[in-house]
Amino acid sequence: MPTIQLPYGRTTLSLELETAAHVEQILPSHVDAHPNPRVAIEQALTEPVGLASLRDLAGARTAAIAINDKTRPVPHEEMLPPLLAALEGLGIARDAITLVIATGTHIPMTPDTFSQVVPPEIEANYHIVSHDFEAPDLVRLGTTPSGTPVAVNRAFAEADLRVVVGNVEPHHFAGFSGGVKSAAIGLAGRETITANHSLLLNPNAALAVYHQNPLRQDIEAIGKLMDIRLALNVVMNRKKEIVTAFAGDPRGVIRAAMPVVRGIYETQVEAPFDVMITCPGGYPKDINLYQAHKAVSCANRVTKPGGEIILVAACEDGVGSRGYADFMARGFDSHEAAMAQFVAEPFRIGAHKAYIFGRDAVKLSRIWIVSDIAPTEVKQLLLTPADIETAIATAVAPLSSAARVGIMPYANATIPNLARTKHTLPEVAQAP
Repeated sequence: MPTIQLPYGRTTLSLELETAAHVEQILPSHVDAHPNPRVAIEQALTEPVGLASLRDLAGARTAAIAINDKTRPVPHEEMLPPLLAALEGLGIARDAITLVIATGTHIPMTPDTFSQVVPPEIEANYHIVSHDFEAPDLVRLGTTPSGTPVAVNRAFAEADLRVVVGNVEPHHFAGFSGGVKSAAIGLAGRETITANHSLLLNPNAALAVYHQNPLRQDIEAIGKLMDIRLALNVVMNRKKEIVTAFAGDPRGVIRAAMPVVRGIYETQVEAPFDVMITCPGGYPKDINLYQAHKAVSCANRVTKPGGEIILVAACEDGVGSRGYADFMARGFDSHEAAMAQFVAEPFRIGAHKAYIFGRDAVKLSRIWIVSDIAPTEVKQLLLTPADIETAIATAVAPLSSAARVGIMPYANATIPNLARTKHTLPEVAQAP
């Protein structure tokens, strides 16, 4: 088989397989980028979903825009200029527009790092703040039907017009990213995020499930309490290039985008794999293990029970969650033990990653981690550290011709289904 280049952090890693096994790449569909992304975004703003026009939002004197932090590959440089021009066209003064970086439970970004997510001309001319999910001045808005108490960033809550920016792609337990999620989770307080994420224990909180996903529907309810009036979302191809854009009512935007996302990222495989080599898709999707794990969940859908997964992810920021690392530092001797302890305690963000990793690991014989994380840290997580050559030599090289090896270079955004089960098709048929 020819050498395969896997995205690895900000570079690539060469993969050479010498094995008698059947080897198959599982890739999203090839879709060309829009020839002029700025035109696509401007058109989306001109023809908003669920609104006659953006003039429906006229009258606001202040606006706040939830934008994504450095862990998300959202092309703000293309999206923000047309959006800001549109808001100013509604009569909102430039100095009355605030960009709020939606960090969720991540460490707040500092002003000297804002340039990592915002173009310099916007950083120089607009007010930008970073969310802090533990800020003492969060605004409480009520409770969702699922019982989630909603507290939101004050700068966002106090604006007349609340806007979200993001991309729509598959998400391993929220079903899909996009819509109100950038603010509903990204600008919420700890209590809100904890209550919402506790719903991931429900089996319907799963990849590419929207209508029947209690966690995702709770996100929609949080967004409703936040009274988010406008969303601007893009759909990107596997190269992180803009394919199309949607703007308008947030729920209408995500519902319009989901079929496009499925068309790009949903793929069928004929049979499960003995070994799956999975990769999040490079930076920033593999910025840390907390984010990179999504590639394991996606790959596990089409991996045989008792099989092995090799996660290839640079993880330049390490594990990425002190809560996860501290929980696993208790010294569990198995993933089953870690999961049982997690369930026995009140739900905690960060530690929940031990449960999610464990849920994948108990089906498998081993999860290999090819990364820049210190081997001692990886072993503490009950995972197996290795370089790519060792992982391949141990898990792949000895396989017989009857075995199957899968390679998913862009796993974080791939929806792999076994052809005979077609797991997600009933979800497509749900009425909006």
